Amino acid sequence: MAKPLPVSPLARPLPDLATIAGVRLSAVAAGIRYQGRTDLMLAEFVPGTVAAGVYTKNACPGAPVLWCREALSTPYARALLVNAGNANVFTGRAGRQACEDCADATAKLLNCPSQDVFLASTGVIGEKLPQDRIIAALPAAKAGLNENGWADAARAIMTTDTFPKAARRDVTIGGTPVRIQGIAKGSGMVAPDMATMLAYVATDAKLPQNVLQSLLASGCAQSFNAITVDSDTSTSDMLMVFATGLADNPEIDDVNDPALAEFTLALNDLLLELALMVVRDGEGATKLVRIAVTGADSNLSAHRIALCIANSPLVKTAIAGEDANWGRVVMAVGKSGEPADRDRLSVAIGGTWIAKDGGVVENYDEAPVVAHMKGQEIEIAVDLGLGDGAARVWTCDLTHGYIDINGSYRS
Repeated sequence: MAKPLPVSPLARPLPDLATIAGVRLSAVAAGIRYQGRTDLMLAEFVPGTVAAGVYTKNACPGAPVLWCREALSTPYARALLVNAGNANVFTGRAGRQACEDCADATAKLLNCPSQDVFLASTGVIGEKLPQDRIIAALPAAKAGLNENGWADAARAIMTTDTFPKAARRDVTIGGTPVRIQGIAKGSGMVAPDMATMLAYVATDAKLPQNVLQSLLASGCAQSFNAITVDSDTSTSDMLMVFATGLADNPEIDDVNDPALAEFTLALNDLLLELALMVVRDGEGATKLVRIAVTGADSNLSAHRIALCIANSPLVKTAIAGEDANWGRVVMAVGKSGEPADRDRLSVAIGGTWIAKDGGVVENYDEAPVVAHMKGQEIEIAVDLGLGDGAARVWTCDLTHGYIDINGSYRS
């Protein structure tokens, strides 16, 4: 970008970050696209670290996504290398070669198999990745590895993000203290399957890959696959969890083990916190919007309806303009293609029911709704009156800032 973007009014400060036993990180400037800032992060994991991941469902994924999917055929990870400024997408054989070159160079530096190196790239699509710059920066990245490199790593992977994103939880498994900590980037091209972003979480918990993968998939469904900024699913989405096993907690071989309950809740909560930071940093966003749908034909139907509301430009611009135009919510429900009955439909904004059973609530007072619309966090509730299906998703408003950012993204 030609000039720094103003920090989102919904930004959250970095929390007090700690160390994760068995994880070291660094951030360096490789000059991939940006000048005067770091754009390459390296994470090193202790031998025996287990990895799990979920990736974009976009049919035109980047070369690093394909690399990581293949690398997950074995459970272990020794390194993670992420660059910002170039997505290495739609680059054909050159993209694959760039992945091989970067993985081989990292593996040589860290003395590990190249398949234990995970890769990610984020930025402009359709331009060849300058892997020579990345490889040239690797010695400095290795030299800078340290246990306290989390904040620097979070900043290095930013593109149009206006603030770094991180979260931490301290819990127990079977009485053994364990820690979970993660970073994320993302602000635009955000829609489920997955919500467009990169997110990396590490824990010192000792867990087998099948359990870790199950936890991640479940947590993602409630967080990163329940947010949208602009309905566009990225080519580069990636969410990974790395478990070093150094906490030496009791053996866990079943995701439903009661000893894992506290950890599961904490992981889900951390993933949701990171996901909501992505929405808070939505390009041009000034309001965080929560949409809850109940009474639907099924949970899946409720999810689809909620996303239809969340992705409606008319709904999002009304929110940006602080206009309590609930008719646009009704429109979005009706166009979703899901079962709906006008005469059973109810709509609320900010906890005030505006419409019930197909009409405006008698003696409806718009004043509290107007006041709610002026806040930074907006809540919309819809009840279909058809069944027990329920879902919630989060989005942001749509302002001219979105156009400003995306219209000049490559300049």
